[in-house]
Amino acid sequence: MKPFHVKKLALAAAVAATGLIAATASSFAQEVTLRLHQFLPAQANVPKLVLDPWADKIEKESGGRIKIERYPAMQLGGTPPQLYDQARDGIVDIVWTLPGSNPGRFPSTEVFELPFMMTSAEATSRAYWDLFEKHMKDTEFKETHVLGVWVHGPGMLHSKDPINTIEDMKGMKIRAPTRIINQLLGQLGATPVGMPIPQITEALSKGVIDGCVIPWEVTLALKVPELVSNHTEFGGDHALYTTTFVLAMNKAKYDSLPDDLKKVINDNSGQEFAAFAGRTQAGADGPSRQVAVDRGNNIITISAEDTETWKKAAQPVYDNWVEEMKGKGLDGQMLIDEARSLIDKYSKN
Repeated sequence: MKPFHVKKLALAAAVAATGLIAATASSFAQEVTLRLHQFLPAQANVPKLVLDPWADKIEKESGGRIKIERYPAMQLGGTPPQLYDQARDGIVDIVWTLPGSNPGRFPSTEVFELPFMMTSAEATSRAYWDLFEKHMKDTEFKETHVLGVWVHGPGMLHSKDPINTIEDMKGMKIRAPTRIINQLLGQLGATPVGMPIPQITEALSKGVIDGCVIPWEVTLALKVPELVSNHTEFGGDHALYTTTFVLAMNKAKYDSLPDDLKKVINDNSGQEFAAFAGRTQAGADGPSRQVAVDRGNNIITISAEDTETWKKAAQPVYDNWVEEMKGKGLDGQMLIDEARSLIDKYSKN
């Protein structure tokens, strides 16, 4: 064979090998493993009904090129208040957490935690996403890539002794999830005790607290119906309170994805996901409530008329919050008005 042909064949082989290596490298580069870290046990409703279906859907729609490893109950270390920074710093890739676990850091989210603000979890979650995009995305949450924000179903009181009136709250030590709910409980005469949700079971069993505020859906995972026998609900169109959540991703990790995998993530982010998460989480309230009913626990319902008394008692929480927001350079009353308008809009849809 002539030297020219030998060189030509060698060149072709080299080009082919280079192409194969590039193609192989490309296929490996597009296979991504993301670690999702959160604070509840794997069998709790949010991981089981919201986070797992969401992660499964992304894995399927990516053709298996995205794998989401799920780490419940703080298995990767740290405490619930550290979750957001774990995503920010790239210690993990995705976290589900409460903005309120870092008091004062995400002040705009607190507007949805104000007493008797929320209607349904779906409507309020849609409103939360809209307000997030307008006022929070490029400010309070600019350090991460936020995939979804939502709220849980109606928050209520679970206590060892019955709570029929505001007066019954006096002197009770009641766990709250965030500083706004702490303020609410204090305004109603209770002694608020702030603690992450995984600590509720032990705190109730040891008598550290007399009760807690949480939605129905999480009571089973925490064994609350076994530890207290009284549950106080509120009539009317607005719940006592709710808590805000965020599903946040490390920004650099998101930015590193190829465009087609970014699209898979984007298609499963945003308002529709927020609505799904809020609706689904609230949908688990009924079955959990039924467990307490079947145990013979005392279900107390404050009438819509009597709920007005509680609303009036809670008004100073609004007034104080607006003043606090002024100190942060935020227009608290504007946020309240916008949140109410959006909640009202989505509640009518």
